[in-house]
Amino acid sequence: MKNLIVSIWRGREDGRFVTYEAPRNESQTVLDIVTYIQREVDPTLSYRFACRVGVCGSCAMTVNGRPRWTCRTHVSKVVEDNRLQIGPLANLPVIKDLATDMTRFFERWQDAKGAFAPTATRADPIAAIKPEDARRQAVDAGIECINCGVCWSACDTVRWNADYLGPAALNRAWTLQNDARDGAAKERLSAVAQKGGCQACHSHQSCERHCPQGLNPTASIAGLKKMSLSAYLRGELK
Repeated sequence: MKNLIVSIWRGREDGRFVTYEAPRNESQTVLDIVTYIQREVDPTLSYRFACRVGVCGSCAMTVNGRPRWTCRTHVSKVVEDNRLQIGPLANLPVIKDLATDMTRFFERWQDAKGAFAPTATRADPIAAIKPEDARRQAVDAGIECINCGVCWSACDTVRWNADYLGPAALNRAWTLQNDARDGAAKERLSAVAQKGGCQACHSHQSCERHCPQGLNPTASIAGLKKMSLSAYLRGELK
């Protein structure tokens, strides 16, 4: 097989793409390519990864213009004319090369009141929630988010609107709003109904199209829109 021609982003926001060559092998992932270049060609290359098996989400990068988990992306599926272009996730400050600063992403998660607020103590019986319960099923549809940032990188509204909470934070809020054990529903709904909240979503579904977990944050956000409108009509939101 011919060597791959790989363009990798180097530097910070004002950096540039630098071209390398890497051997092409069978069943090779994009993360394998980045690791080869860092270990064998240029040890100054910075990037982030941990599990390598699609559990942690930390290896997310932009590959040929699309945000992906590089550990789960096989080169054969994305290579174009024997070339790859690998950059950092969009919509996040670049620390160095392929490593981005996730601070803003997680701050929005906090702004959306993404922490579970228990209504029981450890001394109380465990709440019994049946699998067929409609609210439980709503939680199930969005619970597998691991906060990798791919949806944030893919979202046009994040790019346009600095106040937007983002797909992952709003998806998390939706799962908590449907958790019968949570006691912060009123405060959380108020938070996600404010400027930059669920109403800011344009429903482009870029988050759903790119989510490696197959989740649909747009559907979660639509649920929040309905919930907040109902609360407004009841006079519970201003």
